[in-house]
Amino acid sequence: MKILSRKLLHQLSFKQAIRRCTYSTGKVSDFGQPTSASHPQLMKEGEITPGIATKEYISRRKRLLELLPENSLAIIAAAPVKMMTDVVPYTFRQDADYLYLTGCQQPGGVAVLGHECGLCMFMPEPKPHDVVWQGLIAGVDAALEMFKAEEAYPVSKLDKILPNMIKRSSKLFHNKLRATPTYTDLETFQNAAHVGKVSDLSIFTHELRWVKSPSELKLMKESAAIACQALLQTMLHSKTYPHEGMLSSKVEYECRMRGAQRMAFNPVVGGGPNASVIHYSRNDQKIKDGDLVLMDVGCELHGYCSDLTRTWSPCGTFSSIQEELYDLILQTNKECIRLCRPGASIRQIHNYSVELLCKGLKEIGILKRDAFRLYHQLNPTSIGHYLGMDVHDCSMISYDRPLKPGVVITIEPGIYVPSSFDGPERYQGTGIRIEDEVLITETGCEVLTGSMPKEIKHIESLLNNYSYTKGMEATTV
Repeated sequence: MKILSRKLLHQLSFKQAIRRCTYSTGKVSDFGQPTSASHPQLMKEGEITPGIATKEYISRRKRLLELLPENSLAIIAAAPVKMMTDVVPYTFRQDADYLYLTGCQQPGGVAVLGHECGLCMFMPEPKPHDVVWQGLIAGVDAALEMFKAEEAYPVSKLDKILPNMIKRSSKLFHNKLRATPTYTDLETFQNAAHVGKVSDLSIFTHELRWVKSPSELKLMKESAAIACQALLQTMLHSKTYPHEGMLSSKVEYECRMRGAQRMAFNPVVGGGPNASVIHYSRNDQKIKDGDLVLMDVGCELHGYCSDLTRTWSPCGTFSSIQEELYDLILQTNKECIRLCRPGASIRQIHNYSVELLCKGLKEIGILKRDAFRLYHQLNPTSIGHYLGMDVHDCSMISYDRPLKPGVVITIEPGIYVPSSFDGPERYQGTGIRIEDEVLITETGCEVLTGSMPKEIKHIESLLNNYSYTKGMEATTV
């Protein structure tokens, strides 16, 4: 009864705050993140974050409670603000588990989930100075009204309230990578950890996040579409502007202009021998005429990531040697996508890709003796990974797990021949990767990045007939 009364009082004060803000400014406050009232172009009524309804967040928490052992407690901290200098912060990105369970996109909070308390949120308290410089943020009232917490308190009261909750619990789980001294310094938490009562919450949250809901898949498809459109525009741009840095800037510009909030990771733009460095990110070289460029890019749309890679020759023509290697990677990409269906696993698909690539590299003459060992010098990566709120999503889920409908993975065969490789000189300093996003369906799979060309004839036709010319904003047909 006390909880219900407190919640009603907080709801009342929240509505009064909105009225005061509306009266004083003529606008509805967004309390630190978009709402359907402040951003009707982004959100529908009943959504906490764009595309994800309040009822879905409540359902996620209910499902997590069903997975948690009886009388256990989950503690989930928001991501911290990381500083570039003493006064300049890096762009904030929320912890995926905290966002998945609460919908709160802001730093400074700690959420607690238990069978007895439901969702209890400890929210930051901005000082007047902070509001002047950074604006309003979601506090206790917003936790109850916006995020539908059963209880909410200022974070300054955590050290008085959370210890009692911990004492009443037989087991604690927390998002280990985001552990914060706000709660780990508590004597009750340290005592629980000392006797082995504390475990990583990720084993449960990753299980929930692994299979995507229809709402999540809609956002992932939109994120993939944005990345495909952006990379296509960048490909057309590359013939006139063959510079790694320019292509990196171009793809980010195109993603953001289409609605992405940020890149999912720093774009990989490797020209010539730089493409043989798997996660090359300097992006500071001019691409020589006749060299290939490998671009691995992805954007983030309302919390959901995309990830794809294409390799092409900005000059508009693949050499016969480039074409020979590229065709091997392309055929491996297609064959592995054919294996993507319920019941298959990333490990099985990976092992098949190694067989295909070893065989092809032997036939080409790159591999001769001890092919399997040398192959791993040319490609030490997996054929793919899970994709979702993080680029390498759900790391607690084994690659041996049979895939299910609603799981999204990448298929990304590649070959990375360093300039120092002891093999035919004509292949040295070459890197090629072709990466697609694949959604597992009831009957097989759907390639979410299928609109992005990867056939040589299609790429050459685009570059030679539709590329940008200097000083023009549109393509020439």
